[in-house]
Amino acid sequence: MKRATVAIVGRPNVGKSTLFNRIVGGRRAIVDHRPGVTRDRHFAPVEWGGRRFWLVDTGGWTEASGDSLEAAIRRQVELAVRDADAVLFVVDTQEGPHPADEAMAGVLRPFRDRVLLVANKADALPDDQSHHAFYRLGFGEAFPVSAAVGKGSGDLLEKLVQRLPQDREESPPDAIQVAIIGRPNVGKSSLANRLLGEERSVVAAEPGTTRDAIDSPLRYHGRTLNFIDTAGLRRRSKVVDEIEFYSSLRTERAIERADVCVLVVDASQGMHLQDLKIAEAVWEQGAGLIIAVNKWDLTPEKDTATARRGEQAVVERMPALAAVPFVYLSALTGLRVRRLPDLILSVAAERSRRIPTAEVNRVMRGLVQRNQPPQPAGREIKIYYASQIGTEPPDFAVVLNRPEAVTEAYQRFLVNGFRGAWGFLGSPVRLSLRRKRSKR
Repeated sequence: MKRATVAIVGRPNVGKSTLFNRIVGGRRAIVDHRPGVTRDRHFAPVEWGGRRFWLVDTGGWTEASGDSLEAAIRRQVELAVRDADAVLFVVDTQEGPHPADEAMAGVLRPFRDRVLLVANKADALPDDQSHHAFYRLGFGEAFPVSAAVGKGSGDLLEKLVQRLPQDREESPPDAIQVAIIGRPNVGKSSLANRLLGEERSVVAAEPGTTRDAIDSPLRYHGRTLNFIDTAGLRRRSKVVDEIEFYSSLRTERAIERADVCVLVVDASQGMHLQDLKIAEAVWEQGAGLIIAVNKWDLTPEKDTATARRGEQAVVERMPALAAVPFVYLSALTGLRVRRLPDLILSVAAERSRRIPTAEVNRVMRGLVQRNQPPQPAGREIKIYYASQIGTEPPDFAVVLNRPEAVTEAYQRFLVNGFRGAWGFLGSPVRLSLRRKRSKR
């Protein structure tokens, strides 16, 4: 069954993200006292009283101004309200009714039957009765809570679930988690929007305008691809601003959640050192990897030879990327974007492959016959057998007499041999060397 959707909206700094975190039970949205910090809609699943729903945190809504980012945030709030089955309209009891609350009320009036007015920061409950002043907004009596300390949040959820429609269709549990990652302003949000068909993430010309990780499902060929559109990873040394630090940490956590990562790079800039470090982090985590070379439409020489030269240069800097597929696309025009979902399914399948033990040993014997392991100090290294011990990513155990003497170069030879036999496109391959137990 598909869960209902609840959107949290309101002007900046009324405590929307604090309420979101209180309901979700963890620090899922970025919380800061500066207006505009929660820039995108942020989704999280919630269960209360036997009802399950998606909770959506939005950026702080402001009245029209010349600021491009504020305009993008307003658009996001309006999209969230349009999609929602219920809306939590949050106001600040400590400041009282504000002109921006009146403006927000005007936007919400066409959806009056879905709106629950929430008077936050009522820290002195039950003595605090200042929430009555918001009755004039036209949504009935405001429901007082203190998100910071948790007062009233349980009662609010009880009232909320009573308003929700019955559950509809549910997404399958075998969804492929896909993280869209990369440096700021390379087109991650534009790519997600092209794939999903709507403005799911704020897109603006300013680097780093996607600050929170946004989960968005896409049904494709009978599978669910759950896209995590993340903020750009920054070099740790350059993450000075606290918000940028939280966002970089969020992206690292997205990599940890992901089955497949799509690393977006700018065709006009090529692969930076930071791109390679991101790719290395994905590989070490064990996720599948696809490199999406964006803005290919702006490249003067966009032919196969140019693409091949670029890939060779990248592989020379990081040899592991020889196993990673590159797709040359344009999020702006849609060029080759449709290839990406098929490639994600392929990489996810490769990452899940299991090879029969007999076949593993047949390939292993051939590799050893072709290239015996080096024998330091004249002491023989004898490989007895091998088997696959895990998937996601594929993990092979090699049993031998002297695992500590096997060089890294020979381990790479074995991994490359396995790739030559079975592919594993876009997936890391792990090798575990184990000493044969002596019989007693």
